[in-house]
Amino acid sequence: MEPSELRRAVEAGRATASGLGLRVDDATVVHNSDRVALRLVPCDVLARVAPSGLLADSEFEVEVARRLADAGAPVAELDPRAEPRVHVRDGFAVSLWAYYEPMGPEIAPADYADVLLRHHAALRQIDLDAPHFTDRVAVALREVSDRERSPELPDADRALLSDTLGGVSASISSDTAGHQLLHGEPHPGNLLNTRRGPLFVDLATCCRGPVEFDLAHTPDDVAQHYAEADPDLIRRCRALTWAMFSAWRWRQDDRMPDREHWRVAGLNKVRAALST
Repeated sequence: MEPSELRRAVEAGRATASGLGLRVDDATVVHNSDRVALRLVPCDVLARVAPSGLLADSEFEVEVARRLADAGAPVAELDPRAEPRVHVRDGFAVSLWAYYEPMGPEIAPADYADVLLRHHAALRQIDLDAPHFTDRVAVALREVSDRERSPELPDADRALLSDTLGGVSASISSDTAGHQLLHGEPHPGNLLNTRRGPLFVDLATCCRGPVEFDLAHTPDDVAQHYAEADPDLIRRCRALTWAMFSAWRWRQDDRMPDREHWRVAGLNKVRAALST
């Protein structure tokens, strides 16, 4: 968010928690992108604040979290002191979550695979209307296809991303027999090492697809510890996920820090995945 919008988002998060009787003396920005994560103290709440245009996404995330918590999934939970819903305040959608103090060391590949296996098992226990991963691919493809939305994307790279998003997605989705609910983006930034053990966060990306689509977001060594995963399908999913990542970086309105670096790095990752 831009500084002026960020200030309003922080105030909306503080005011929402305070209005529910939680003590808020200070707010620290933990993450800032299209939505903001705030640590509120001393009540120790993580407030996720999004523009009201993302209200449906925020409500979906809260519903996913609520159902997964009931299923015993390894996920960050909503703050128990507040009603499990999204609060709308001053043009923002605010949800309140338990804050987990990060811990080291880095999660080992075998432990990463284990928590993802348990997460997938919990996802199979819930009945949820979620998009297919190809719906997200289609959004990325529209960004690449629209030169006004991605005017700086070179023609050769536009063709690479278009072919990957369209062709690889079609090859993966041709057989949906083994598809299930997924996290959607279980990369290391969305897996916290906490006193309770590893917990997944950022649940708004939940979608349907093969488990290999999730594994493509994890470090390379994780997949060998995940029983019966298809290495070739992981490779194709990895190319696809990096193509989606690259499509977002070439959007004219993308605000990711160090965007120029990630534009080049993302394209190189696509090429590397396709060449193996």
